[in-house]
Parts: sequence; structure tokens; C-alpha cells
Amino acid sequence: MRSDSVYSILKEHIPLSAVSYCLSLWQASPFELKLTKSRQTKVGDFTSRRTKNHPRITLNHDLNPYLFLLTFVHEVAHLHVYLRLGNRVDPHGEEWKSTFTDLMIPILQESVFPDKILHPLRLHMVNPKASSFADSHLTKVLREYDADAHRFFLLSDLPEGCLFQLQGKFFKKGKLRRTRVLCQELKTRRAYLVPADAQVTNVQLNFF
Repeated sequence: MRSDSVYSILKEHIPLSAVSYCLSLWQASPFELKLTKSRQTKVGDFTSRRTKNHPRITLNHDLNPYLFLLTFVHEVAHLHVYLRLGNRVDPHGEEWKSTFTDLMIPILQESVFPDKILHPLRLHMVNPKASSFADSHLTKVLREYDADAHRFFLLSDLPEGCLFQLQGKFFKKGKLRRTRVLCQELKTRRAYLVPADAQVTNVQLNFF
């Protein structure tokens, strides 16, 4: 993959103040950078593609600039750990955590992230989780910068018993169970555990 192609992607998808830094990460350890359609289960991933000569990072094309940047560095940290240690360590173990933190430090600046994101992000980086979505406070703030944020609600913000739509189906919100909410799909009456920070639409209060 050519440097100018990577630069073009970065320039379009992350804050301009972070483009040079992220491009330097690619130049130091080149990889295939690919944009994908929106995925419900993940926003990015890293694969070694059989050999260390062909690593690939994919990112959802519709992420807001701050989530795209965070996810990009998250996946580059996986690459760095893989190049040093292969698959011999926990994907989100201490090696990855320290690498991710080190890579994030240069861009934990007001010139890159808004103040509203910067504080919870700095706290998150003290002990980063496998997914930024596991940090409910950070998730909530990041999603405020989505282009279509006005259309969505966080499931965790809704009262128990209300109705909502997710992935084309309607559900009734039930009890919180740690990080997931027990919800009933209205048509089939089947129970599902839905992530508390899932983005949902068409919210309706249930008065019955």
C-alpha cells in the first residue's frame, strides 16, 4: 500500500492535527489499511494475514474522527505487539495495554481531542480495556460526535420497560445485568442480552 493512499484516508477520517503522527506510525511499520462498511460487532480489527509481511487493519468507514483515531491507534498497538511477540501473548494483555498507552500519549492533547473527550480518555488510558465501548462514560461522550447522534439513544439511558428498535427489531427494555440489559423482542418474545451502551432508535415509553 502506498503512503499517499494512507495519507488520503487519514486526512479524510481523523483530526488534521493527528494526521502526521498517524502517518508516521504507518511508515514505521507499514500495513494494509482498509475501510469497511459499518459493522455491528466491531469498529476495527487487526489481522496478520498469515505472515508478518502482510498485516492488515480494517476500520469502519463511518466512525466519527475521534473514534476513528482512537480505533486506528488501538489496532496499530496490536500490530506492534504482534511484530515483537507474534501470537504468544493475550491480545489485550499487559503488552498490548502498555503499547497502546505509549502510542496514545503523543496525541492526548487539546489540539487533537476536545476537552469533553480528553478527560475521560486520559482516565481510560490508565488501564485501557479491550474495547473503548467497555468504558461507558467514554463511549457516551464519543458518540455525541457521531454525525447522526441526534437519531440515537443509549440503551443505558432509557427507563426500564420502554420500547426501542435495534437492527430492525423492536424490544422492551428489562433489567440490567452487569454490562448488558435483558430485553424481550416483541414479535417472538425471545429474550436477548443487549449491551447497555448499544445505540437504539424509535424509543417509545410503555405505559401498559
